[in-house]
Amino acid sequence: MKVAIVLGTRPEIIKMSPIIRECEKQGLDYYILHTGQHYSHEMDRVFFEDLELPQPTYNLDVGSGMHGEQTGKMLAGIEQILLKDTPDVVLVQGDTNTVLAGALAASKLHIKVGHVEAGLRSFNRDMPEEINRIMADHISDYLFAPTENSRQYLLNEGIPDEKIHITGNTVVDAVFQNLEIAKRKTNVLEKFGVEQKGYFLTTIHRAENVDNKERLQSILNAFEQIHSKYELPMIFPAHPRTVKMMENFDLTAPEGTQIVEPVGYLDFLQLENGAKLIITDSGGLQEEACIHGVPCVTLRDNTERPETVEVGSNVVAGIGANIMDAVETMIKKNSDWTNPYGNGTAGELTIKKLL
Repeated sequence: MKVAIVLGTRPEIIKMSPIIRECEKQGLDYYILHTGQHYSHEMDRVFFEDLELPQPTYNLDVGSGMHGEQTGKMLAGIEQILLKDTPDVVLVQGDTNTVLAGALAASKLHIKVGHVEAGLRSFNRDMPEEINRIMADHISDYLFAPTENSRQYLLNEGIPDEKIHITGNTVVDAVFQNLEIAKRKTNVLEKFGVEQKGYFLTTIHRAENVDNKERLQSILNAFEQIHSKYELPMIFPAHPRTVKMMENFDLTAPEGTQIVEPVGYLDFLQLENGAKLIITDSGGLQEEACIHGVPCVTLRDNTERPETVEVGSNVVAGIGANIMDAVETMIKKNSDWTNPYGNGTAGELTIKKLL
C-alpha cells in the first residue's frame, strides 16, 4: 500500500507527526506532500527538523490568498503530483483549505481518501473551517473519528457506519511524543522569566475576534482585569494578523500582558504545559490544554471540541464580562478530568485500520 500524506499548515504537521512516525515504524511506502498553505518552505524545513520528521517529498509553496484562489492553486498542484506519483490512499487531517483540496483532488482521480480527525462540527457555517470539514467528510472513504461524539455527527449526516473508525485524536500522541523532544531541546520558561504555574498563556487569532474592534477591545480589557486580580503575567505569543489589527485599530496591550513573537512548537508545548490557565480562541489548543491537564477558557461563542466542555477542562466564554467569570470558575478547577481523546495510540490505530 502506498500512502500520500497531504498537509499544509503547522497544526497539520503536528497532528500528522504520529501518523508519519507510524508509517516509518511500519516501513510503509509513503510520501509527504506539503502545500505550503501558510508558511514558507524554509520556515517549515526547520519545523520538520525540530520534530525530527523526514522532509516533504513535494512542496507546492502556494502561500496565503483568498479562499478560492488558494484552494484552486492547491487543487491543481496536488492533482499533478497524484497523477505522477499515484498512491493507493491520500490522508488529510482537519479542516483547512489543504484538506479540502487534497480530498477533492484524490476523490476526482478515484484515489481513496482517509480523513484524520473526521466528524468535528461547530454547527457554524460562517466559519470556512466548517465548510471544509463537512465536504472532506462526505467525499472520504475512511473517516477516522476522534470520539464517539464525532462518530454520531457523521452518522446523523448519513455517512455509512462501516466508513467510520474511532481512533482517538492524534493530538494526544503528538503532545506526548513531542513534549519529550521539547524537554531535550529547550527551556522557554526560563527565557520569559516565568515559573511553572506562575503565568497565564493566551492566544487570539480568529477573524471573528481580531477583525472586530469592539470584540478585540473587550478581550484586551478582560486581560487587564485578569492581571489586576491575580497579579500573574499574561504571556501572549501574538499572531501577525492580531498584531496588524491591533495597530489598525490603535489598540495596545494592557499592563501585565506580555506580547511576544510567535514561538516554535516545542517552546509552545512547554508554555502550555507550565501555564496556570490557557485563554484562547484556538480549536487545537482547547484539546491540548485538556491533555496537559491545564484549565482552558475559550474566547468564542461555540466550539467544535464539545468533549472538552463535557469533561470540565474547558468553558466557552464568548467575550465581555463572561471572560472574567469563566476565568474565576476555571482557575479553581482540579485537573482530574478524563482525557476524552484517547491514550496516545491514535496514529497506530489509524494505520492499523488503513492496513
